[in-house]
Amino acid sequence: MTSSRPYLVRAFNEWILDNDCTPYIVVDAGVQGVQVPTEHVANGQIVLNVSPGAVRGLVVGNGALEFSARFGGVPMQVFIPLQAVMAIYAKENGEGMVFGSEPGSPDPDGSGPEGKEPGKGDGGSGDRPSGKPTLKVVR
Repeated sequence: MTSSRPYLVRAFNEWILDNDCTPYIVVDAGVQGVQVPTEHVANGQIVLNVSPGAVRGLVVGNGALEFSARFGGVPMQVFIPLQAVMAIYAKENGEGMVFGSEPGSPDPDGSGPEGKEPGKGDGGSGDRPSGKPTLKVVR
């Protein structure tokens, strides 16, 4: 089956907008093909406002999300492969969704389906990293 991520990103974006909130996406800036303003990347991630007032020509295709926006007054075309979208949420209340890796697909860092490079790790058990993922709300 195809990835569910593009469908979920489109649905959550519409839901957030329908509820008069501001959709923000969290992007893993280290994924190959990501084109974002690098001066705004912190800890390998960037949080982007994708509301209609902030971006122009937002297209959420089945493979990538793209739009044009101004960063510090400088226009830029932003391109984000959907595997790099880590979360989408409403700025006002944090409601949204955090995405994990999908079964059978490579992790965003490009390693194997279990998140480990071949021949590396703790004996190939395929265990996911322990600990709780965190999502920081940026105001």
